[in-house]
Amino acid sequence: MVRIEARKSIVAIAMVLAAQAVVGAGTAGASSGVAGASCATGAGGADVAAARVKVWLAGDSTMADPKSACPVGWGSRFDRLFTDDVTVVNKAVPGRSVQTWLYESNVTGSKDAAGECVVSPKTYAQRWRDMLDPVNGMHAGDYLFIQFGINDSDSNCPRHVGRARYQSLLTAMAQAAEDRGAHPILLTPVAAITCSGGTAVGNRGFLTETAAAGTATATPVIDLHKLSYTLYNTLKLCPNNGDYTQGAVGAFFCNDHTHFEAAGADKIAGIVTKALRTGKFPWRAISGS
Repeated sequence: MVRIEARKSIVAIAMVLAAQAVVGAGTAGASSGVAGASCATGAGGADVAAARVKVWLAGDSTMADPKSACPVGWGSRFDRLFTDDVTVVNKAVPGRSVQTWLYESNVTGSKDAAGECVVSPKTYAQRWRDMLDPVNGMHAGDYLFIQFGINDSDSNCPRHVGRARYQSLLTAMAQAAEDRGAHPILLTPVAAITCSGGTAVGNRGFLTETAAAGTATATPVIDLHKLSYTLYNTLKLCPNNGDYTQGAVGAFFCNDHTHFEAAGADKIAGIVTKALRTGKFPWRAISGS
């Protein structure tokens, strides 16, 4: 099981999101109310005013901003869960593995002797260069949420990423955020809807590798994979007849088993927020309990 664990090195940092989180984001979705402004207490006991921060998102289509009515990535619903003191910058891109997100067209269609897609030249895509920019990119106190592991399982290049390579790339992204004073948070891939009789079950890989990348950098890991299929069971989305155009499963998913309608994206964003509220993270638990 992937654990939600706290970064030991930043437990005592001022909890700058204390007054910036929405009240009552629960398992079935997120409340529309927001917490009132207040001050957080810093490591030295002094009051620290809630700071303006950016929450950066890196991921695939299940997180990305929509280009049509469906799919809708959960990251596009995340901004509403915070007050105006927090800006969500969604850099998730549909169809990407962690490697194609980082290197885009520089990932070739050929594999090397180790079975990994050849990257040439090893120049980052503009989206990552923008996030690393010292002026307009990640700053101290910002947060970086990283969620891949769906397209990475493709056996063909350019999307294919092996397990060791996947772990090393997540580790490098988390370390780059830390080097800038930002707080990385890793998420296991959100589950598709797969039923075993009347029970929704897990169906994604790279869970162990995501946890290992978290351990390597003392980065929190949210097991979104387990949280999502547990949510599907709570909503009784199994069994279903495979018709994603009707009923409860049709209201949650697009006409497939993977991507979300707006209502489904809201619920996934809600369980991420609940994990932030109830887990041990480098800010005070989200209020609303």
